[in-house]
Amino acid sequence: MRKALITLATAVAVAGSVVAVGGPAEAASSPIAACGGGSYHVIDTHDLSGYATIYLMYNGSTDCVVTWRTKDVGTARWTTAYVQKQGGDQIANNGYFQYYAGPVKVSAAGVCIKWGGTVNEGNGHVAVWNSDWSHCG
Repeated sequence: MRKALITLATAVAVAGSVVAVGGPAEAASSPIAACGGGSYHVIDTHDLSGYATIYLMYNGSTDCVVTWRTKDVGTARWTTAYVQKQGGDQIANNGYFQYYAGPVKVSAAGVCIKWGGTVNEGNGHVAVWNSDWSHCG
């Protein structure tokens, strides 16, 4: 009986970890909440063909990007969010998400960043947007 309970607990843990790929990232009620709460504020946005909005937020030291789904919400579609500081590697979150991709964060005081994302519209088209180097300083 104990072995069966351990097996069941393991199966639940494994199933939970599969959900966790998109689960915890999709538990927030707003882009600000996804980034970690009230210390973040929106400094820029970009619309992805009405299917999602990419949010760039800042808390005084860290930039945070979330691609927030606005159409076909609840349907898992390929969605990405990324941020990159000048001279650094791109930090991205991609997957089949029902609500949003991200958050992705970078501490980039004094340097420019690139940010952007994608969303699969579900009609054979993927909306993509990438910023130029921006929000320097």
